[in-house]
Amino acid sequence: MKIFTPLYIKVMEWSKHKYAPIYLYFTAFIESVFWPIPVDIMLAPMALAKPKRAWEYALFATLFSVLGGACGYYLGSALYDPVVLPFIEMMGYQDKMLVAQSWFDKWGIMVIFIASFTPIPFKVFTITAGIMGMLFWPFIGIAIVGRSLRFFLVSSLMVLGGVRMEDKLVKYIDILGWLTIAAVVVLYFSLKH
Repeated sequence: MKIFTPLYIKVMEWSKHKYAPIYLYFTAFIESVFWPIPVDIMLAPMALAKPKRAWEYALFATLFSVLGGACGYYLGSALYDPVVLPFIEMMGYQDKMLVAQSWFDKWGIMVIFIASFTPIPFKVFTITAGIMGMLFWPFIGIAIVGRSLRFFLVSSLMVLGGVRMEDKLVKYIDILGWLTIAAVVVLYFSLKH
């Protein structure tokens, strides 16, 4: 079933909009707090559409993502009982938070790097870092490194791949979309246990 190809074409149209950078930076901020859609979904087509601005997009996506991470950290450290806990209970995320806490216990600060560079939901770990009282500046430093590596890698791949990359993406977008959904489902069930 081809549902991702029309979506990709629409996102490519949006990526050329004059306000697209504002949408990207806003998405980068809220994705680090509560938004479920990864920044890469906007960043990749924008870097393809305007390769001369790809590094700017990666830089500001990093900055706004880390600012959002700081906001998530604050929610976890200062507003856990009145704001975060009711939301976690309403969404049924108690198990995910316990898993995140166990990962912090096991891997320490490196879990922030892993969460900021990989598709693991960054927001869970920004809030958990605040809940667990992780030192703020090391948290910010690791988040900057992980997020910048991820976003600059995405932009680099788009710039270096250019038109050929876009042709490949259009050709395989549905397969990649379904693989991503499968990966999210597997990740969900692995975090649940």
